[in-house]
Amino acid sequence: MVTISPDARPTHDPGRLASRLRLAITRTARRLRQEAGTDLSPSQASALSTIELHGPVTPSQLAERERVQRPSATRIIARLEAAGLVTRVGAAEDARSSLVSATPQGSALMKRLRSRKNAYLARRLRELDHEEAATLDRAAEILERLLEGERR
Repeated sequence: MVTISPDARPTHDPGRLASRLRLAITRTARRLRQEAGTDLSPSQASALSTIELHGPVTPSQLAERERVQRPSATRIIARLEAAGLVTRVGAAEDARSSLVSATPQGSALMKRLRSRKNAYLARRLRELDHEEAATLDRAAEILERLLEGERR
């Protein structure tokens, strides 16, 4: 909750704001997953997105980007590979590792999922007035900056 202090500066309770943002973001993410209409688990969809956007990647690189343990990344890769969404080839610099890339089928699936999610969100955003949309635009910038700081 934002309150106005006597010197007219906004103050806020970071704990309460964190709780509200977490709930709103979680619900939004769940709704977007529902709109995507896929059989992929959230972890698989996230990994495929990362592979498609940043690939080819090693399983260790995927684990780091997804913030999971390497064995978890390896299991996810195996499921995506079985579904024909990614391919693995041996890494030239390390025979013990592999490079994972999205297949054309995997890239096409990600394009469809993003399109469905964006279309749903765009429909909902059209319901907002200019000021509300501008506020969300600014909030998106702030959230992107906060999350980018984690990767450094």
